[in-house]
Amino acid sequence: MTSAASARFLIVGPQGSGKGTQGVLVAEAFGVPQVATGDIFRENVKGGTDLGKKVQEIIEAGHLVPDELTSELVRDRLEQPDAEHGFLLDGYPRNRGQVEHLDAFLEGRGESLDAVIELVVPRDESISRLQQRASEQGRTDDTEDVIANRLAIYERETAPILDVYRERDLVLRIDGVGTLDEVTERIFAALAGRGLVPNGDASVGAA
Repeated sequence: MTSAASARFLIVGPQGSGKGTQGVLVAEAFGVPQVATGDIFRENVKGGTDLGKKVQEIIEAGHLVPDELTSELVRDRLEQPDAEHGFLLDGYPRNRGQVEHLDAFLEGRGESLDAVIELVVPRDESISRLQQRASEQGRTDDTEDVIANRLAIYERETAPILDVYRERDLVLRIDGVGTLDEVTERIFAALAGRGLVPNGDASVGAA
């Protein structure tokens, strides 16, 4: 049985899958930080760190943050005290190159991932959710074409990392369609099936 003292997860899913919300719930239950790349970028830029200055220069130039710098930022975050006994990664790794960087980092610490949570949501559902979110937030730039392009990037670059983790028998496929509570219950039930239970509470995730 694995408790919050050892919980190292990834949560993976297309935009609109709800992985940000579900990631927070899983991280809180296991007492580990949710580590999202977008948050790391913003915190470093706002804090004026050396890494943040590099990120800001790249973004302002209209370029994507390269894998090595992204991985360096994540490594720096995972070396902070609150991540000593675990973490939930959201948005990283995004591609196979970043998988290799994460593997090398964890191996160097004698650690390994406990599970990869894959939220499965049909493309039409993702587009519908993102359009609704854009409407609620007044974001006119989130057109159907823009949203479809984001999903295409996910399918082309990020979805293939799941093949790597399936070979390691780490992937838990979760139906991401349903209410927030329904999806949360599915996640905790799947984790419990692997002996991954928050605080050793065997009742969590039970039907």
